[in-house]
Amino acid sequence: MILVTGGAGYIGSHCVLSLLKKGEEVVVFDSLVTGHIETIETLKQYGKLKFVRGNLQNLSEILEVFENNDVTSVVHFAAFSQVGESVKDPQKYYYNNVYGTLNLLNAMLQHNVKKIVFSSTAATYGEPEYTPIDEKHPQNPINPYGSSKLMIEKILDDYDKAYGLKSVRLRYFNVAGADSESIVGEWHDPETHLIPNILKSTFSGGKPFAMFGDDYDTKDGTCVRDYINVEDLVCAHLLALDYLNSNGATTYYNLGTNDGNTVKEVFSSCELVTGKDIPVEIKARREGDPAVLVADNSKAKKELGWSPEKTLEQSIKSAYAWEVKRH
Repeated sequence: MILVTGGAGYIGSHCVLSLLKKGEEVVVFDSLVTGHIETIETLKQYGKLKFVRGNLQNLSEILEVFENNDVTSVVHFAAFSQVGESVKDPQKYYYNNVYGTLNLLNAMLQHNVKKIVFSSTAATYGEPEYTPIDEKHPQNPINPYGSSKLMIEKILDDYDKAYGLKSVRLRYFNVAGADSESIVGEWHDPETHLIPNILKSTFSGGKPFAMFGDDYDTKDGTCVRDYINVEDLVCAHLLALDYLNSNGATTYYNLGTNDGNTVKEVFSSCELVTGKDIPVEIKARREGDPAVLVADNSKAKKELGWSPEKTLEQSIKSAYAWEVKRH
């Protein structure tokens, strides 16, 4: 049985769906602070899924999961992930993300479970010194969210050396899209991601969408980001589990497309997919927004045999289908 923490959230729910479709038994542990019980009810239709509501900050609650279920490996998504909020309330992020993970690892060791796939982030790299960013790039996060994820990466290295706990850390770039059948999708409150916010604006009666900065040193003056489709991303998690089950050593991979799109290109694709003109209001740059963030994904391609397949337009189409369904 595979334990998925945060399995009621955006990326976690897509991973649970893929595992269930593969015939795996899954137990989801989620506090439902940002996840949704409706998502769990939907997922239960697709295979053997057990749901436990609990918080990783309570060691007894996660220990109970291991005591009552034959868990063999863990995929760990549960975390707070809003960069701006982490700057305003770092305590919330360190306590939830780092302390919560320590409790999870404690429970794993007590029950001799020594395989974990960890949801990390490109935010551990901080301001890019070069791009595309490979795994050798220095990790100097510039916000508490990125710092909390980097701390966990360091903890996982130490737990491997001391206890033989094997991990694969997956550093995401910008995740986009929804399940291609609109079974699950992106559902945040508040929503902070670019693509769903652009798409939501098409339901708001012509309210202009804010674009931050059009004077960057890029081809059209707007920021370049690497948008990785959520189904492609989940595929990498399943490959990482296979890798650990084949006695793979602790390691880490960037998950991105090796390519980037400007904010204006994203807008154009959204207009194309929705068939609507989206009014835009240009605003000043936001502090801490690098001009270009693109992944070098060659390590994941070579070692995991993983390659992203979906285009930005496909991600936007699936995201829009999901938004239409929700509305």
